[in-house]
Amino acid sequence: MPDSLTVGPTAAPRRVRAQDGRLLSVPDGWALLPPGDAGLTRRVKAAGPSWTVVEKVGRKLFSRGVWAPEAHIVHARAALEDERATPAYAKKLAQGRERRAKEQAEYEVDFANAVLRFLAFSPAWLPHAKRLAVLVAGHATPVGSGTVARTERIPIERRAEAAVIAWMRHQTTGYDHMRIERVKGARREVRRELAEVSRAILDLHRRDAPHAPPACPLCSALLRPPPTRPSDS
Repeated sequence: MPDSLTVGPTAAPRRVRAQDGRLLSVPDGWALLPPGDAGLTRRVKAAGPSWTVVEKVGRKLFSRGVWAPEAHIVHARAALEDERATPAYAKKLAQGRERRAKEQAEYEVDFANAVLRFLAFSPAWLPHAKRLAVLVAGHATPVGSGTVARTERIPIERRAEAAVIAWMRHQTTGYDHMRIERVKGARREVRRELAEVSRAILDLHRRDAPHAPPACPLCSALLRPPPTRPSDS
């Protein structure tokens, strides 16, 4: 019986590529379990040998499913459907949703406070800081938003700073409509330059010196209804 492997897809429906480069044929009697049901996938893998198909696109890895004996998939799916039909499972799901909602609400508050600490606006501009913290947290913290706020690889203080700069890039500059050369490093350089501009604007609000709000891109942006923006960290 074949071992459990991580493989890559090929153009042939029942051919995969092993990590050492070998081309392998999917064994007879095996079927492809599509991705999307983590519970079912875990059970199928636990039942015996399987081949997990992973494709690298750019720097990201995407699951393309799991090859396994069809009998294992059928048995695991039936057992899981029976379990998910019970009241106990429904209760467990409800408790999980409540726990995640509570955790999300707490994180939104923690993140907004981290944004406020990064902004460090003067008392005269504190209402602006609070408004900005709410807007940035609302954009950056939802699960699945794909923003830097959802990563745990860096401290929350750095997540908050990056989220503010990203929000400013979309809301106070012309970044979304810029024509940027398709040259390696060009977009990164544009972002770096715009980040410097955004930091200068933020610094204006860390001093008590007044300025004309209509001429300030941040003040103007805070008066607009928040539009939907692409995920960008």
